[in-house]
Amino acid sequence: MTLSALANRYAHALADVVTEAGSPVRPEAAVSELRAFDAAVKASPELHNALQSPAVPPGRKRAVVGRIAEALGAAKITRNFLFVLIDHRRIAMIADVVRCFERIVDERLGFAQAEVTSARELTGPQRALLNAELERLTGRKIRARFAVDQGLIGGVVARIGSTVYDGSVRGQLETLGRRLAAEA
Repeated sequence: MTLSALANRYAHALADVVTEAGSPVRPEAAVSELRAFDAAVKASPELHNALQSPAVPPGRKRAVVGRIAEALGAAKITRNFLFVLIDHRRIAMIADVVRCFERIVDERLGFAQAEVTSARELTGPQRALLNAELERLTGRKIRARFAVDQGLIGGVVARIGSTVYDGSVRGQLETLGRRLAAEA
C-alpha cells in the first residue's frame, strides 16, 4: 500500500469520528489542531528526528506528543489520533495525513479546494471577489489557497480538482499562439 493510500485511510478514519453527529470536536477545529501539530514538528528538526527514529521508544514519543498536544490545546480526540499514528509507526506521515484529512473534511462539509496562483500578491478585496466568482462558476463553496508565480506575467490561474481556469497573460498568449499556428 502506498503512503498516500495509508494517509488517506487514517484521514478517513479521523474524519468519520469528527463528522459524526454528537462529536465533541468540530471538524474545522480538528484540522486546525493537526495543522498546528504539523507546524510544531516542522519547526523543530530535533522533534522531527525523535518522532521518526525507531530508537526512541513509543512511550517516550507518546509523552512528547501528549505535552505538545496539551500546549496546543488540542482536543482529546486529536491527541488520541496522534497516539494511534505513533503506535502504528505512522507519525512520520503526519503532513500527508493532515493534507488528506483537510481535503476529506472540506468535501464532507461541501467545500471545494482551489489552488489560486497569481502574478503578484492579491489584496483582501481581490481575493474575496475571486472567491465569489469561483463559487459562482462551480456552484460550490470554495476554500482557496493563494500563491504567487511571477512567471504568469499578469492575471490568475485557479485549479479546482482537475479543472483549470486560466486567466493569466501567459495562458492567453499561449492560446493566441496556438490559434495563429492553426490558421497558418
